Amino acid sequence: MKQKSNRKLIILTVIITAVISGAAFFALFNLTGILPNSARHGDVVGQPETEKTGSKERKIIYWQAPMNPTEIYDNPGKSKMGMDLVPVYEDDVADDSKSKDRKIVYWKAPMNPTEIYEQPGKSKMGMDLVPVYEDELVGGVDIKIDPVVEQNMGLKIETARKGPLHHAIKTYGHITFDETRTGIVSQKTGGWIEKLYADYTGLFVKKGQPLYEIYSPSLLASQEEYLSAFKNYQKNKTSLNMEILSSARKRLGYFDIADMEIAAIEKSGEVKKSLVVRSPYTGVITQKNIIEGAFAKPGESLFIISDLSFVWVEAHIFEYEQNLVFKDQEVEMTLSYDPEKTYTGKISYIFPYLQKKTRDVIIRIAFENKNSDLKPDMFVKININTGQLREGISIPSEAVVYSGEEKIVFVAKGKGKYTPRRIQTGVYLDNGRVEVLSGLAREDQVVVSGQFLLDSESKLKEAIQKMIESKSAPAKDDKDDFFNDMETKDDFFKDMK
Repeated sequence: MKQKSNRKLIILTVIITAVISGAAFFALFNLTGILPNSARHGDVVGQPETEKTGSKERKIIYWQAPMNPTEIYDNPGKSKMGMDLVPVYEDDVADDSKSKDRKIVYWKAPMNPTEIYEQPGKSKMGMDLVPVYEDELVGGVDIKIDPVVEQNMGLKIETARKGPLHHAIKTYGHITFDETRTGIVSQKTGGWIEKLYADYTGLFVKKGQPLYEIYSPSLLASQEEYLSAFKNYQKNKTSLNMEILSSARKRLGYFDIADMEIAAIEKSGEVKKSLVVRSPYTGVITQKNIIEGAFAKPGESLFIISDLSFVWVEAHIFEYEQNLVFKDQEVEMTLSYDPEKTYTGKISYIFPYLQKKTRDVIIRIAFENKNSDLKPDMFVKININTGQLREGISIPSEAVVYSGEEKIVFVAKGKGKYTPRRIQTGVYLDNGRVEVLSGLAREDQVVVSGQFLLDSESKLKEAIQKMIESKSAPAKDDKDDFFNDMETKDDFFKDMK
């Protein structure tokens, strides 16, 4: 009995000594820092790490490589380059650009989003303008750049300004005849060409100048009838004889016989075998379809005469440019052989349909041709300034970042902050600018150099935020999802019974 109690006492003494020694060693390791951080802080495996800074506790959301921000890890360690990973805290990537107060960028007409105003009021249709807020135009995630990095990136900023939209349409065209100054000489009765005065194409003729002499039996009969009426009137100047003479004279006139030819018949008192047909127009013979001695059929086209003192130019413009031109708009033209000389004309007609093969619109321009410098079928260069009566907002074209179907610009907010904006562009203007239909207001500061780096940073930050949101979302319990299909858990267990 005595031996058993001594054995129990010894065992109890050993246990007490071990507990005291363990507590002493634990306190010693804790004071000297030998104890690992996980044991000292009592962190649970898989729980996000935190760091206390003063009174605030900063939450580490991931670790990244110092030389490659896209190389992301869940736990500390080494990067692919062998460098220590650096922590990224939640407050560093928090979106500090969000604000409860919504900022109005501009005002627009409710029926026309391209009708933009800087102040509230009425649209052209008399409707109340509606505000456009900045958060409605955001095309990504706001970013903040350190001033040193901003300088190294070489960011260049320009102002969106409102003013005339100078867009010059530069195209080609060809000179053609003015159809309103072109006529055809045809024979109204059949006959033979006895003599041809206008004997070559390109001859310039004046109105009343002889073209040809024609022999025709119909003209012979008309001459005899006229001479008979003329002699009767000379003998007896009654009203009846006057009417007969006038009727015979009209018949010769209907055959395009000039008054001077009729006067020659009266003077000679004899019928002529052939009569002279004179030109009814002043211009250049562009087509000659008869030769001397040939038979001219009634209605046959013998000559085409065009007045080249005025000519037309048919120019081609693209389909999207047709709303930029209008009738009586001034147009400048230059010729290839004399590019320093500029001709000024006006748009006289815009074709109401497109060309099937070229899918463009033809506009007709009238030019005066005093010195005959403009010859039909010549190719010319056309310049149309379309910005004289249009105003709007424009920015440098290099500021636009094309992201798929979206067009984005970065707006500088000051203090290194930049906001991506979705915009809608119009026509490209002169001097490398582009019209902005919506998305920007006047005096907005846009980035025109280095914006692609900002776009990459914005997309990276957006991807990180989505990753953080997916991690912070509460995990779904499969059992809860299963029981959600039932009315209650009790009902399920009742069905099992």
